Amino acid sequence: MFRLLRELFQKNFSTLLTMFLLVAVPLLGSASLLGVLATHQELLHHLSAGQVLLYFVVIAFTMAFALTPTTFVAIVTGYYFGWAGLPGMVLAYALAAAIGYELALRLDHGKLRHFLHLFPKAEAVLGELQNQSWQLILLTRLSPVLPFALMTFVLAIVGVPRKRFLAASVLGMLPRSLFFYWLGTEASNVLALLKDPDQGSLSKLVLVGLVAASLFGLYYVFNKALHRALRSSAIENSEKSPADY
Repeated sequence: MFRLLRELFQKNFSTLLTMFLLVAVPLLGSASLLGVLATHQELLHHLSAGQVLLYFVVIAFTMAFALTPTTFVAIVTGYYFGWAGLPGMVLAYALAAAIGYELALRLDHGKLRHFLHLFPKAEAVLGELQNQSWQLILLTRLSPVLPFALMTFVLAIVGVPRKRFLAASVLGMLPRSLFFYWLGTEASNVLALLKDPDQGSLSKLVLVGLVAASLFGLYYVFNKALHRALRSSAIENSEKSPADY
């Protein structure tokens, strides 16, 4: 067991380090964003068309590299741009997902999947998850507590198809993003909302509902994939002749 763990870290160090950073960096990004807005609340008011376009390109890259959480981006964009900025935010999400997907492929180079060849059952489960990748992507994007950049990285190295990944990512992000975007448009103080996005009973109910739907859905998908993989393995073993052993 120790040898396998050591091999996992040696052969996949860059992949595992990236996954850790994609969890830790958004915390720093949140603090930095709050600091900037605390001293420059008028920063995004009265922008030209070119500056607005630049804003959406910048947030696409910051989300892709986990520098800003998607929840913060939705709130800030809703507060400063209103509903007119919604199409730009959706396109920024799509661009961030595409950038993160390509980044994951270039960093991992299939090393983690290759390592899983040592564990046929785990590889079989991943194969089944690929067949259910549409539901898998939708459910991971639905939850506001699963980091956007980390889930992009994981889904990419799992091997979900690129086009399906992008389409399902945008569609899965919409429910929670629209909610936080709406909160941004209604906010009187963006800093207070950023510090406590789940203030109010409605916010708490929506967040709990999204998390619950995501968790129960993911449990169903993983459970179904596991049972299918085990059933396929059992059938293959039963079809082997005594000479195969």
